[in-house]
Amino acid sequence: MTHGAANAAPRVLVIYKKTAFQRTGRRARVQRLLADSDPSVARMMDAHTQHLETLGLAKQALADLGAKATFRHRHQQTDRRWDLVVTLGGDGTLLWASHMVGRGTPMVAINSAPEHSVGYFCAGERKNVHETLEQALAGSLRESSLTRMRVRVDDVTVSTRVLNDVLFCHSCPAATSRYILRSGGREEEQTSSGVWIGPAAGSTAAQHSAGGRVLALGSTRLQYVVREPYCGPGARLALTRGLVRPGARLELRSKMREGMLFVDGAHRTHGVDIGAVLRLDRSDEPLTLLGIRHR
Repeated sequence: MTHGAANAAPRVLVIYKKTAFQRTGRRARVQRLLADSDPSVARMMDAHTQHLETLGLAKQALADLGAKATFRHRHQQTDRRWDLVVTLGGDGTLLWASHMVGRGTPMVAINSAPEHSVGYFCAGERKNVHETLEQALAGSLRESSLTRMRVRVDDVTVSTRVLNDVLFCHSCPAATSRYILRSGGREEEQTSSGVWIGPAAGSTAAQHSAGGRVLALGSTRLQYVVREPYCGPGARLALTRGLVRPGARLELRSKMREGMLFVDGAHRTHGVDIGAVLRLDRSDEPLTLLGIRHR
């Protein structure tokens, strides 16, 4: 990996998650459940301990490797140039952090508690923190360029950095979603539980669970999958799943006053009013991810 100046210490941003215990452990109810060894919190303390151990190992490794490291929880800064961005957590932490990283900045993810979280995007885990960081800084980890998705609502760009997926549905997921879907020159009015749309990196998750295809990780296409489409007697829907090629886009016109976009999870949302048009296409900001194991 090259740095801004010869022999300069690499600038590394580490974004780490807060554990479930750190977020909720002070609540009286949670403390009672822990004291009673209730199965609903049986894994909470072990996951917390593993994560803190991984965080300590990462701090020591980066110090030993001579990096100028900054540790943050849910860091918001996007304009500074980092030589490497590291995430400590699971896939959720990587997805959150990826929205802060522009084109060309390499990222590497470390699963801090692999017995308790999914690490599809992760190059390393608690047992090999030093090795993973050393290889990332040396430029010896395999580099993957992952397609991200751009999302616009009318003339407003919601995001150009969607890595996993967006869910478009009613603001209450139990309510019916109504919209008009347009893809490949065809248009169809639909009633369903919503639509998943995302690039290849997210095709093993909700898209696949809803009946979509698993795309090759390097694919530049997007995929949409309609959730639980409703067809009346004698009716048949043609656009319940499909692929969007580079240069093309998917359009959804809302027929709901209380539509909602959930962007790469539940924490980033955007309201969609009746008549609003969603336009989704390939972003010009791919993500550079190190060490991901191609499946």
